[in-house]
Amino acid sequence: MKYGMFAMPLRPPGGDVTKEYHQDIETFVMGDKLGYTEGWMGEHYTIPWEPIPATDLFAASVFARTENIRIGTGIVLLPMHDPRQVALRIAYLDHLSKGRLNFGIGAGGAPTDFHFWDIDYKEGEHRARMRESIDVIKRLWTEDEPFEHNGEFWQFKVPEPMPQVPLGHHIRPYQDPHPPIAVSGLHKSSESLFTAGANGWIPMSINYLPAVNLNTHWDAVCKGAASTGRPPPRRSEWRIAREVFVGKTDQEARDHVLNGPIGHAYTNYMFNVLKSLGATGLYKGDPDMPDEALTAEYVCDNIWVVGSPDTVAEKLSKLYDDVGGFGTVLQIQYTYEPHQVWYDNMELFANKVMPALAGLVPDEEPAAAAQ
Repeated sequence: MKYGMFAMPLRPPGGDVTKEYHQDIETFVMGDKLGYTEGWMGEHYTIPWEPIPATDLFAASVFARTENIRIGTGIVLLPMHDPRQVALRIAYLDHLSKGRLNFGIGAGGAPTDFHFWDIDYKEGEHRARMRESIDVIKRLWTEDEPFEHNGEFWQFKVPEPMPQVPLGHHIRPYQDPHPPIAVSGLHKSSESLFTAGANGWIPMSINYLPAVNLNTHWDAVCKGAASTGRPPPRRSEWRIAREVFVGKTDQEARDHVLNGPIGHAYTNYMFNVLKSLGATGLYKGDPDMPDEALTAEYVCDNIWVVGSPDTVAEKLSKLYDDVGGFGTVLQIQYTYEPHQVWYDNMELFANKVMPALAGLVPDEEPAAAAQ
């Protein structure tokens, strides 16, 4: 199993945003030094708790300071971008990283983001835009001849080249044929993860779900692959995001979580988001469980991975077994003050937990490469 980072990022509004933006970069730099294999940064426009509007700019800053870690856009909100710009910027970023880029994409989920960009999400416009956008992006990356696109949302012509000058479309990604594409899934039997399986993309499961609901995610990936005649997907490609906090003792870790940014974010933000979407059931292993029982203490003990190094290793091993194996756990990133508290947790995770789980190797059935 591999270990990565996922930063939405989650932190309360009202802080020193300049300091926090630079802390995000330093945290990813530390992840690279500690042996984290990948890191992902989110993108939103109207969410004060998740204040990163340009995931590609963040990635460029991190690539300049790191050597090995892969960085993923987590995610580029395709409905809100011109696909021509996305194709060119991501291709350029792939070169800057010398092929350490993963390309996470999504349709978005925040109503205020949709309002800001005048997208009718209630009628599914965001999903239609995403489908059209990724088709355009892949064509711009892979087709040699000029073409004309007349879609529902974008219309343009790739110009005929003028070799005598020379002028013409020329930017292609560093990776062949392009960076690995990834999508994240939230709901049970996720439609997005079905699409991931159908296209051979990296499937990523969001951090809320207990194992019983995560199993529906992998089922969706497999059904998607079967729907297009692809070979069975490899579990080594599956990413699962989780709140992971490692302390010297179980009690120390629990105190830092429940009385710190993780518990605060859950109580004052994440639970409210899911409740507004009618999606609190995502946290529930038992659908009859009342919402009132979904306290931070319950989630800490039953979904989050919190404790001493031995406890965290045991909990991750159990999660691995409960879902039948997966490739990478993505540690959700938080902003602590002092931030050394978070760095200490990362060091314990890397130095004590990762070596203890070296024997967890997911099955390696053949799978189609991301196309």
